[in-house]
Amino acid sequence: MTKIKFSPINEQMDLIKRGTSEIIPEDELVKKLEVSTKEGKPLNIKLGCDPSRPDLHIGHSVVLRKLAQFQSLGHQAILIVGDFTGMIGDPSGRSVTRPALSLIETREHGETYFQQASKILDAEKTKIVYNSDWLSKMNFEDVIRLASKYTVARMLERDDFTKRYKAGEPISIHELLYPLAQAMDSVAIKSDVELGGTDQKFNLLVGRDIQREHGQEPQVILTMPLLVGTDGVEKMSKSYDNYIGISESPKEIYGKTLSIPDDLIYTYYELASDVSSNELSEIKKQLTDSNLNPRDIKRALARNLVSMYHDEDAAKQAEAEFDKIFIKKDVPDDIPEYKIEDDKSEINIIELITKIKFAPSKGEAKRLVMQGGVSVDGNKITNFNSKLKLKDGMILKVGKRKFIKFVS
Repeated sequence: MTKIKFSPINEQMDLIKRGTSEIIPEDELVKKLEVSTKEGKPLNIKLGCDPSRPDLHIGHSVVLRKLAQFQSLGHQAILIVGDFTGMIGDPSGRSVTRPALSLIETREHGETYFQQASKILDAEKTKIVYNSDWLSKMNFEDVIRLASKYTVARMLERDDFTKRYKAGEPISIHELLYPLAQAMDSVAIKSDVELGGTDQKFNLLVGRDIQREHGQEPQVILTMPLLVGTDGVEKMSKSYDNYIGISESPKEIYGKTLSIPDDLIYTYYELASDVSSNELSEIKKQLTDSNLNPRDIKRALARNLVSMYHDEDAAKQAEAEFDKIFIKKDVPDDIPEYKIEDDKSEINIIELITKIKFAPSKGEAKRLVMQGGVSVDGNKITNFNSKLKLKDGMILKVGKRKFIKFVS
C-alpha cells in the first residue's frame, strides 16, 4: 500500500474539532493520528446511516460534513448502511419503539441515502458496506455471547430507556440488542473513529466496550450537535416541517434559509457550510457589528447553501426569484397551472386549498387563511368561509412560496 502524506497533527485537529460537541477521549485521537501519520496509513472513520429516513436534510449534513472533512485529510470514510439494524429499529431519542423495516426496504433506502450523501462526500473514496453482511451470519449462540458482554443496568443508563422504564412504558428485549448490534459494526470494520449526533453518544460508547472485548483498540467517539430547524426551536426534522432538504430546489433552499432566526446564522455557517475558519471568524465579527444588517449575511448564507447542493448560477437565480416575489411583490415566471373543470360553480377556499394539495388537511388550510397567508390576485382572503368562482388567469398564493394559476 502506498504511504499517504498527512497534514501536521495540529492542522488535522483544528479541522476535526470545528463544530464538534465532544471527542471521547481526545488524547486517544491524537495518538491515533500520530501513528497514522508516522505509518502513512489512513484511519477508518465510521458513520452508520439510518435507512428509515432516506430523505436527507442539512441537519443530516452536519455529521456527513465531518466525515467529508476526515476524507479531505486523507482518512478512509466508511458509510455503514444499517440494513440489518433497520429491521430492529433504533430507539435512540424516542419515547416509543421505532417501526422496523424489511430488509428490502432498508436496502432501497440505503441506496437513496448514499446517492444524496454523495452531494457531500467523495463517492469514489467512500467505502459503503451493509451490516447485514456480518450481523445476519450470527447464530443464536453468537447473540447470547454478545449479550453476556453488557448488563441490563448499563443499558438502562440510556436516557430514553430510563424515561420509558420510569413511565411504565414497554421496552422490548430486541431494543436492548440495538446498541450491541451497532457495536458489532465497529468490530467488523475495525473502526478507529465513529461519528454521530449527540443523541447517539450511548450507542457509540458501547462500541468502544465491545471492541475491547474482541481484543481491538477501542474507537474514538466524535459527536456533533443536532442542528436546530428553521423554526429556531426544535431540532431539524421533516416531522416538525422545519427542515431544508439537500435535494430540494434552489428556490426552496434559498427561501427556507432566509426564514431562520438571526441567532442561528453563525451556527448554520459553522455546521452546514464549507466556509474556511478565517471566513467563519469574519462572519462572527460581522454579526456583532450594529452597522451591518444580519439579513445581508443570511442572504450570503442562502447563496452558499444553494451553491453547495446545486451551483452558483442556481444560487443567483434563486435570489433573483426571491427578490421578485418578496421584495418587488411580483409573481414567479414559471408557476404551475390548474385546469378549471367547472367555471360556473363556486368553491370554498378551504376545499380549494386542500384539493390542489397546498395544505395536507382542512385544519391546516384554515390556519393559513386565518393567519393571512392566502391571497387571490394579490388580495388577501381572511374569511375561511369565502367562496371563489375560478376564472381564467386567476392566481392563488398560499403561504410564502406556493403559487398556482387557474386556466380554462
